[in-house]
Amino acid sequence: MTDPADLVVVPAAAQQLGELFAAAGHELYLVGGPVRDALMGRPVSDLDFTTDARPERVLQLLDPAGSVGSAGSVGSGGSGARGPVQAIWTTGIEFGTVGVRYAGQPCEITTFRADRYDRVSRNPIVAYGDNLTDDLRRRDFTMNAMAVSVADRSFHDPYGGLADLARGVLRTPATPQESFADDPLRMLRAARFVATLGVSLAPEVAAAMTELAPELARITSERVQAELNKLMLGRYPRRGLEVLVDTGLADAVLPEVAALRMTTDEHGQHKDVYAHTLQVLDQAIDLEDGPDLILRWAALLHDIGKPDTRRFVDGKVTFHHHEVVGARLTKARLKALKFPKDVTDDIERLVFLHLRFYGYGRGEWTDSAVRRYVTDAGGLLERLHKLVRSDCTTRNKRKAAALSATYDELENRIAALRAQEELDAIRPDLDGTEIMQVLGIRPGPAVGKAYAHLLELRMERGPLDHEAAVAALLQWWGEQQ
Repeated sequence: MTDPADLVVVPAAAQQLGELFAAAGHELYLVGGPVRDALMGRPVSDLDFTTDARPERVLQLLDPAGSVGSAGSVGSGGSGARGPVQAIWTTGIEFGTVGVRYAGQPCEITTFRADRYDRVSRNPIVAYGDNLTDDLRRRDFTMNAMAVSVADRSFHDPYGGLADLARGVLRTPATPQESFADDPLRMLRAARFVATLGVSLAPEVAAAMTELAPELARITSERVQAELNKLMLGRYPRRGLEVLVDTGLADAVLPEVAALRMTTDEHGQHKDVYAHTLQVLDQAIDLEDGPDLILRWAALLHDIGKPDTRRFVDGKVTFHHHEVVGARLTKARLKALKFPKDVTDDIERLVFLHLRFYGYGRGEWTDSAVRRYVTDAGGLLERLHKLVRSDCTTRNKRKAAALSATYDELENRIAALRAQEELDAIRPDLDGTEIMQVLGIRPGPAVGKAYAHLLELRMERGPLDHEAAVAALLQWWGEQQ
């Protein structure tokens, strides 16, 4: 039988570190994510280690010259850098962690821990432990609680992580109630691992998440955002989102998505909006050139305005202006999650524009309408194309084919106009300086109004030659007097 440790390739940098610690009489184990990923055949980048050495001792081993303070760092040019030690950072030393770039490999070395939690915040009361087994018990999931000794390559798995990994089941070393009460962020990490690793939740883990979902209120918005983004960029984001909704975690962090589980009307006149949304997300991912966080969020949030706009009229259901309401709700939710403004603006814009195409009908749009579609989308046009195409989830093959053909026609018209008119950089036919020269005016509000008028004219009529543009400007100016 193959020893699991044989499946974990220990890089040369780790072996050198192991020799350094062993020579000083200390244990050093490769632990957590790097072990799990190696066993799964996934790439391993940063290395995490655990050791019996206290942080001060770790610093002595890495930096015998003592040039690093408790909150300092040393780079390759610092006096404390020796041999393979290229940089040291101590930003996590209060939690027992010392970071080092060793022989070009980023590493984090953490002293055995036996922390306690106050159950008010998620910050531990740091306490150092004296053995590996207790250290592994405090970790989030069994598949992250495996370790390989760097010195003798022995494999340590006291909580059955290897078996859980083989079964694709997420369990906790301690009871899930204890684990999640200590650190509620672990519940979001569980959903994230479902999305990124393709694993499933053990029944007791799902039950504890459902029970303790309100505890997410203890987690900062920034940490929630980071976990949600990792989930959304995973290989199986739909599965992770289903975990959030099914356990009630979404009620705390994405209530607008949870609200999409609307009951269909008695006539079955509208789709299950939640199921439709997840299908749109799947279809948007199929159109990606690579993981696109903005497109994925837009696909997830594009219909969140429907619950607030649902109306029953003459036996039919309507969602008039749900894109407007949805854009507003999108902005509010992403702002609450502390997303960067530019990311928020892009996702909000896509939600607002996702229905615009349906006004295209059978191709009746004028060239002016096509120009506005392109201009309003701006740099988001390619994402908007993918979102609109993904939004078609009808099972009626004839209807789906017709919608696809109509959008093909719109894209072809956009391409033709772009070739003729440089659509991506539409400007009035006269700039501000020319406007002032033609009208004999100085800088001021009138110039801006004239510029806006010429831009509107450019949208409606396309490019004008200089003479025609001057004539149009003078005509407008005369009407203002």
